Amino acid sequence: MIQKSLFIIALGTLISVFICSFKFPSGDHPTLAIGARAPDFNLPGVDGKTYTLSSFKNYPILVVVFTCNHCPTAQAYEDRIEQLASDYRNKGVAIVAIMPNDPNAIRLDELGYTDLGDSFAEMKKRAAEKHFNFPYLFDGATQSTARAYGPAATPHVFIFNKERKLCFSGRIDDTEKPGKTPRSQDTRNAINDLLNNKLPYPAVTKVFGCSVKWAEKEDWKQKAKDEWAKEPVKIDTIGVAGIKDILLNKSDKLRLINVWATWCGPCTTEFSEFITMNRMYRKRDFEIITISADDPAKMGKALKFLQQSQASTTNYIFNKDDKYKLIEAIDPKWQGALPYTLLVEPNGKIVYTKEGIINPDELKKIIVDNPFIGRYY
Repeated sequence: MIQKSLFIIALGTLISVFICSFKFPSGDHPTLAIGARAPDFNLPGVDGKTYTLSSFKNYPILVVVFTCNHCPTAQAYEDRIEQLASDYRNKGVAIVAIMPNDPNAIRLDELGYTDLGDSFAEMKKRAAEKHFNFPYLFDGATQSTARAYGPAATPHVFIFNKERKLCFSGRIDDTEKPGKTPRSQDTRNAINDLLNNKLPYPAVTKVFGCSVKWAEKEDWKQKAKDEWAKEPVKIDTIGVAGIKDILLNKSDKLRLINVWATWCGPCTTEFSEFITMNRMYRKRDFEIITISADDPAKMGKALKFLQQSQASTTNYIFNKDDKYKLIEAIDPKWQGALPYTLLVEPNGKIVYTKEGIINPDELKKIIVDNPFIGRYY
């Protein structure tokens, strides 16, 4: 019986050694191995404090989650990270989130599931909106912490014991979409194992999410700008019947309509925001239509502005020099001041109108939270 017990212990030791030697394949940024000590860091938090490894020295267990604002998978797990922090706060478990991405390496068309990018300022906004109950740290300036830990995707969890040796590396659970019950609560199980003086098993799981946006990708952003600059820009005329058809929106897309004019200062000032939204969301069920209120004889001037703005959207100019017919066709409730913006769901439900300059942050949030778009896969 004793020999059998010794054999089981020896076998367990061999398994642990094998697991500890396992590393995630992560290109030039290998993932920290099980059994390795936690690399130190010195990072600013959205709360105005600076955090290092010693900031959590009073906690026997440290959970480090690499996550971010823009990734749909990361957003899908935000509430669950908050729940973990709440459930284990009084059990000697510290949870800290680190944003690993270089904000300058993220293209606009990688932001199709979010209203916020991964800059430090935007991290502060996201943390405030979601009421994060854990430190949220910015590593995007140097990515030195991300390079030391080697997260494969966002989110990626690293759990360390009292000696700050890595005991678990992997996913939060196996079910991405909120509202569905996970089959395997991997992070929660690993924490519970450590609280019960057990080694987590499995010690390593695969992770699913967005790849880390390393600084090496910054040239991808310029490549995107070069590609967008080559896209054709055109303008067509439209009448009352055409406008009414646009508003009926018999497509399957969320439709943003902007009425503007070249002589309208606020219109031309805010126009670049619509180009940004177009590049962010156009790969999804979303489109932008612009309607110029310029005199039809000024069509060439309107087209020149659109070309300078790289507006490869669907663009029209009202075909009559009668602004009141345009107003009535767009929205009888509209008093006529430019710019005027509407958001129309498929089947013609108007869910947003704005007379005057938009708040781009507010509008992007409305777009991505609309059920026809959404933040998750």
